[in-house]
Amino acid sequence: MKENTETLLYASKETGLEVNADKTKYMVIPRDQNAVRSHNINNDNCSFERVEDFIYLGTAVTRRNSIQEEIKSRLKPGNGCYHSVQNILSYSLLSENIKIKIYRTIILPVVSYGCETWSLTLREERRLRMFESRSEIFGPKKDDVTREWRELHNEELNVLYSPNIVRVIKSRRMRWARHVARVVDIRGACRVLVGRPDRKRPLGRHRSR
Repeated sequence: MKENTETLLYASKETGLEVNADKTKYMVIPRDQNAVRSHNINNDNCSFERVEDFIYLGTAVTRRNSIQEEIKSRLKPGNGCYHSVQNILSYSLLSENIKIKIYRTIILPVVSYGCETWSLTLREERRLRMFESRSEIFGPKKDDVTREWRELHNEELNVLYSPNIVRVIKSRRMRWARHVARVVDIRGACRVLVGRPDRKRPLGRHRSR
């Protein structure tokens, strides 16, 4: 890592640029999460801080490479966005189609930002579905048998939200994969998609997600 820092500083000077040490951080994602953490890198009167997580282009990147923190960081502004339009969604004169359009136009893009790189587990899928079902977009419904007002069942919500948030995320991932497959193979995203490792995998099982 120190050699990479020296290379960065040297290349910056060659082009007449100066690295801002206060805005430059670095993070290491080791295979062994219990490995000893190194200190800040000091070089050429500059100190580069090592961080455990940071925000890159609106996406949370963590040392443990966990998608849980990223989804958590997206659900928080999603809840805030929902509460900002809650008064509009609770308006009884709006049709279900209009409410769905408001949800997909205002709330869903906030929650699903950067979802093309998410690797969802069943736990995270349930968490996203729970967020979607708990968004009180639709009011109560009169039961056809008891003639009493009740909340919508999960099956009814699935029909209204079709396709649900998990299907939307998976379709966007597939669309992004097709886009990457069409680009020139020298770009980093395509190399990660179609490339093959040139070394053997270390001993031991994969880290559980």
